[in-house]
Amino acid sequence: MRATTLPLLVALLTLGACASMDAAPTALSPAEAPDSAPQPIADHDWAFYVEDEQASLAYGRAESDDVWLSLACDKGSGRLDLFRPADADGQPVIYLESGGETERFTGRIEPSELFEHGEVLAEAPTTPPVFLRFRRLGWLGLHDAEGRVLMVAHPASTDGIERFFAYCG
Repeated sequence: MRATTLPLLVALLTLGACASMDAAPTALSPAEAPDSAPQPIADHDWAFYVEDEQASLAYGRAESDDVWLSLACDKGSGRLDLFRPADADGQPVIYLESGGETERFTGRIEPSELFEHGEVLAEAPTTPPVFLRFRRLGWLGLHDAEGRVLMVAHPASTDGIERFFAYCG
């Protein structure tokens, strides 16, 4: 994990800071056909940030520390740092899907002041099929001990997904 990504992650995870911490989602979406269009959650969305040659794309609730997944990169690196709140089961895995493509990224669990069980940190290239499909469809499914939740971009934020991956290279 690049040391310079950590300050950006802390800023990103707060997404406005000082809000009360919400638990991880417990209402899980039913399975969808690979190319069906799931609907966005009213108060959650993808947010794209750029600061000091680094970019982040985070899914959560604006103006809060309710973040379900964050992706970060250095400009043109072709590499991603992935972050999510850890589950009580202690598995250091980030399991993603989009439009029928799936990928498991194994990392490590680090302590966190924001999340009760710490956070899972993993690394990945920008090119796995799950990310290519995410760029096209605008949604990722996140699997954890509770099941699966879909993180769907609202129409106004879909361009941030493409801008993020273009920035990362």
